[in-house]
Amino acid sequence: MSEVVITVRGEHEVRIAPERAIVTLSVALDGPDREAVVARTLALAEPVRASIVAHEASGAAETWSSRRLAVRSERPWSNDGTRLALVHHASVDFTAAFADFAALSAWVAEISAWEGVSVGGTNWILTPETRARVEQEVAAEAVRTAVTRAGAYAAALGLSKVEPIEIADAGLITDGGAADAAPKAMRAFAAPPSGSGLELQGDDITVSATVEARFVAA
Repeated sequence: MSEVVITVRGEHEVRIAPERAIVTLSVALDGPDREAVVARTLALAEPVRASIVAHEASGAAETWSSRRLAVRSERPWSNDGTRLALVHHASVDFTAAFADFAALSAWVAEISAWEGVSVGGTNWILTPETRARVEQEVAAEAVRTAVTRAGAYAAALGLSKVEPIEIADAGLITDGGAADAAPKAMRAFAAPPSGSGLELQGDDITVSATVEARFVAA
């Protein structure tokens, strides 16, 4: 039998517990007096900032950031189609990365009851070092799966020699979807009711890779 070209796809995935949680929240108020709204928003944002700094100092939070005060004004419409009095909106946004999920749970349960505070959600992630290592391991395992699959095809045809001639991410050899070798973002949580018990823990993060490979079997 002459040489046969075998094209296969190899996939592999693993699930890993998240190592970091990135929480987003905002302090926002509105009202008819611009100066009063701005002053009150800044006053309410200060204890939030202080609490994040305290968690950073304790090691529970690794990094954090905040955006400058944002202010906008609008004239809303009434139900009968007339313009109402000017309303001013002010907000300060915060982002914090937590390594201690127990501390995060307690903190979110506390600040979600504070005036003007709205907790947006949390992204559960791996550290860059873990993500890079796992992506390499998963990609290598996907290649091994492709090699094994090509060998099985060759053996079924009565061929024993299999040599790779091409390998690529999914979709680069044949028409198909792009490879997904990066951690998938986890779902966000809704802000808890005041006083409720809360334990935040993200679902395992799926890291996957898909490759396509072409072999010559003889």
